Amino acid sequence: MDSSEEKNSSGTACEFQENLEILRQIDFFAGLPMETLKVFAYLCARESFTREEYLYSQDDDDGQAFYILSGQLHLIHEAEGRELTVGRYGAGEFIGGLSLLGSTQRLFALKAGEDTACLVLTREKFAKAIEQFPELIPKIFKSVVDRIRSWDQDRLFEMMEKGLSLEGATGISAL
Repeated sequence: MDSSEEKNSSGTACEFQENLEILRQIDFFAGLPMETLKVFAYLCARESFTREEYLYSQDDDDGQAFYILSGQLHLIHEAEGRELTVGRYGAGEFIGGLSLLGSTQRLFALKAGEDTACLVLTREKFAKAIEQFPELIPKIFKSVVDRIRSWDQDRLFEMMEKGLSLEGATGISAL
């Protein structure tokens, strides 16, 4: 093996290990066995996006989830020819996990606010891994339900702090 092969092999192993450590810290994958996390770490791809590049557009069914390694992503709602930024996400944040669970059109667009690097997992790769470990489906759904409840609780507290009326503000966790 020449030095370039060693470096490539070592770089791949190092990237795999980094992917594994990242997945262990994401709530969506919390509580999954190490064997499963290793499969997901192997299936993830690292992708770079330039400033203003769209990762997906509103109404797309792209089936991708993104962990932001560096940079910033903007969640955009497009209406009447205008773009409204509804969220900003930075390094260490995970976005799009629900799209791994099933086909759905995006309500928002996602674009890079600056040059951004992400760890990306597609629905197809996620589904192939889950086929190998079907017993994990309840754990994944529990993680999603916990995250929805947490989001709903944060939203409720935020509305109360701002003195906003809660009437008619049905929480998503009540569905």
